Amino acid sequence: MAIPDFQSLMLPLLCMAGDGREHSVSEARDALAAEFRLSDVDREELLPSGRQSKFANRVAWARSYLQQAGLLLAPRRGHFQISERGRGVLQAPPSRIDIKYLEQYPEFVEFRTPKADLSQPQAPAAVAEDEPETPEEALEAADQKMRLGLASELLARVKAGSPSFFERLVVELLLRMGYGGSRRDAGQAIGRSGDEGIDGVISEDRLGLDVVYLQAKNETELSAAQRSSGS
Repeated sequence: MAIPDFQSLMLPLLCMAGDGREHSVSEARDALAAEFRLSDVDREELLPSGRQSKFANRVAWARSYLQQAGLLLAPRRGHFQISERGRGVLQAPPSRIDIKYLEQYPEFVEFRTPKADLSQPQAPAAVAEDEPETPEEALEAADQKMRLGLASELLARVKAGSPSFFERLVVELLLRMGYGGSRRDAGQAIGRSGDEGIDGVISEDRLGLDVVYLQAKNETELSAAQRSSGS
């Protein structure tokens, strides 16, 4: 089953706290996973950063939003308990608790309002009724998109470079991977474009006891070599 978005977890989490007892976040994760029939694979799915599971992240943000709206209390670290306001909500529970619902509470609106310039009038945060991602997920997705764009741009620049630039780049890359010592001592680009010979020599270790001989070919040179060998 697909992992529920963090807004879909809000009402079940508040209902769980409705017994008035203090609950741990770990206990909440287990109860919610059982309610939504999540498998171990679902629970172990990670965020793009690989630092936390997606489900644990969504449970944490659901709890945080309910606390910011005053529906839950945080009696101690990693634990939560229903508040009087939360009890009032459960007396006539809505069909769903989401960001739009929580915006009836001034504390929550203040929490969601940007505070970059307190001297200027602040507009309420945009309502995101169908927002499936937690703020952390959105940031990680944006970061991943930016990294992919940067990688694509770097690859295009490498392909557009001259053959000699490509040869030097390969030597530099191996040095950065830990081969040899300094660039001056361990790596040197000695080939010439089109000579079909050795393009670089790099020490495999800091003492220079073993060396690696490089032939670096970009797409243009490789195509030319293939045409030459085929003729």
